[in-house]
Amino acid sequence: MAKMTNFSDHTRNTVSFAQRLASSENFKGLFKEGMGLVEEAASYLDGPGRNDAKTLTRLDALAYASESMRLTTRLMQLASWLLLQRAVNEGELTPQQAATDKHKVKLANQDLAAPEEQFKRLPAPLQELCQRSMRLQSRILHLDKLLYAKAEAEQTPALNLGIRSQLEQLRRAFQPQHA
Repeated sequence: MAKMTNFSDHTRNTVSFAQRLASSENFKGLFKEGMGLVEEAASYLDGPGRNDAKTLTRLDALAYASESMRLTTRLMQLASWLLLQRAVNEGELTPQQAATDKHKVKLANQDLAAPEEQFKRLPAPLQELCQRSMRLQSRILHLDKLLYAKAEAEQTPALNLGIRSQLEQLRRAFQPQHA
């Protein structure tokens, strides 16, 4: 007779698809792409981008400044997330520590700042960097959601329990004392 195994035994011992993906050669490619994009954007913005910005009208120059700041912010968030995940992959952090530290890396979906018609008037290299960074952002946000959804779901009940405990202490503190 075959031994019946408990389903929970399997789920405890399985590695999620997202965890495997995050520690695979695909992640190394994603990491290299992300860090390369950071370097490419910095090189453009500190070099040719300065000259490109000088040729723009005043309004378009303002849009250029907004988009370059948003690009830089987006890329710094993505680089921080990639570095955090690499630390897990290399054993410097546990996945649980990364889930806690992840809250310090605030990933947010950042769209373009300029209206589409104005964005199209910006220098082509800036447009391309922005579009590539947004595609990378989309991929990382998806991977982040897959990796940390379970950890966040597990933290929510604990947070609610802590809040309920504090509310109960307040209720007891303000209840009239019977002598």
